Amino acid sequence: MDRYSEYRRTARDLGVDAVAIVPGPNFERLYDKAFHSNERPLVIVIPVEGSPSAIVPNLELRSFDLLSFEGEVFDWRDQVGYAGAFTALAGHQPLRSVAVEGQVMRVFVHHALATAYPGLRIIDAEKAISGLRLRKSAAEIATLERAIAISEAALSETLAGVRVGMTEVQVESLLTQALFRNGAEDHAFGPIVAAGDNSARPHAKARADYAIQAGDALLFDFGARTGGLNADITRTVFVGHASDEARAVYETVLAANLAGHAITRPGATAHDVDDACTLVLEASAWADRIRTKTGHGLGRDVHEAPYIMRGNHEKLEPGMVFTIEPGLYGAGAFGVRIEDDVLVTETGCRSLTTYPKDLMVVGSC
Repeated sequence: MDRYSEYRRTARDLGVDAVAIVPGPNFERLYDKAFHSNERPLVIVIPVEGSPSAIVPNLELRSFDLLSFEGEVFDWRDQVGYAGAFTALAGHQPLRSVAVEGQVMRVFVHHALATAYPGLRIIDAEKAISGLRLRKSAAEIATLERAIAISEAALSETLAGVRVGMTEVQVESLLTQALFRNGAEDHAFGPIVAAGDNSARPHAKARADYAIQAGDALLFDFGARTGGLNADITRTVFVGHASDEARAVYETVLAANLAGHAITRPGATAHDVDDACTLVLEASAWADRIRTKTGHGLGRDVHEAPYIMRGNHEKLEPGMVFTIEPGLYGAGAFGVRIEDDVLVTETGCRSLTTYPKDLMVVGSC
C-alpha cells in the first residue's frame, strides 16, 4: 500500500504538482516518528506521481534512515548551508506548484523553495493537509484513551495532596510528577494550575507567591502526551469549601457541558455544539463572564480542526475527536471550566474523558 496515497490525492484535488511536509503533526502521523523543527530545514516533497524526495540535515541522516524512506535524499551540512540541497532537489524533481502546511512551515523554508524553483506557485493548503487527520483511526482513539487515562490517574493523585496554604507552583509540581509516574511521555502542553482570581484567566500561569485559601476555586487544565497523541482535560474543584455563588456558577457550566454532549452526533455542526453550550451560559446570571468558544479538535496537535465555535458549520463525522469545554470567568473573582474529550460515533458521541464532573471539594482535612 502506498502510504503517500492520501497526500497524492490531496495534491491532485488542489491542482498542484506536489505536497511538501515538514516536521510536525502531519509528518509524525505519516512516519510514526518525530523530528524537531529548528534552524535546519527538513522537507519531504510528495509528488502526484513518482517517488518522494527529501532534504535532510546531514547530522540527522542516521535518524532519518529509521523512516525507511523510499526516495532520493539531499543532505547538507552546517558548514556549507542548505541552499545547494534545495537546488539539487529542484534539478531532480521539477515542480511548477506545491501545497504547503501554512501553520507549520517556517518562512525561511518557504523562501528556500521559492529561490530554488523560480516562479514556483506555493499555496497554503493547511486546511486540506491537516484535514486528513480529522477522522481518527481505531489505533489513534486507543492511544488517546491511554493518554486520557494517564491524565485522570494523575489528577486523582494530585487532588489527594492539595491543601490550603500550598502555592499553585507546588500543586503543579505534584501534577507533573504524577503524570510521569503514571506513564506520560511528555506534557501535551504546559499545564494550567490556577487558584482564586487566577482561575478567571483562561490561560493562567501557576504562581509561586500565592497561597491557596479556603474557598478558592482551583482549576486544572492539562494533559498527558503518549504515542504522539494528546489528552486535554479541565476540571475545577474547590478547596476547603464552596460558596453558594461558586456552586451556582459550577452547576451552570456543568449544564452547558452536558448540553454540548447531548447535541453531538454525525450531521450536527461545530456551530450547533457551541450554540447549545453557549445558550445555557447566556441564559444564566453570569452571561458577562463568557470569554471563549466551546472547544477544538484534539489529536496529534492539542488544537486542531474542527473548531467548536459559532459560525463554523462544518458537519461532524464519526471518528472526529474534540473538546467540549464551556467556562465562566469572573475577573477578580474566580473561574470555572469543565472540559471533556469527546469522540463522534456512528450514532452520537462518547466521552473519552471519564473523570467525575460533580462539584468536588478537596483539601478539607
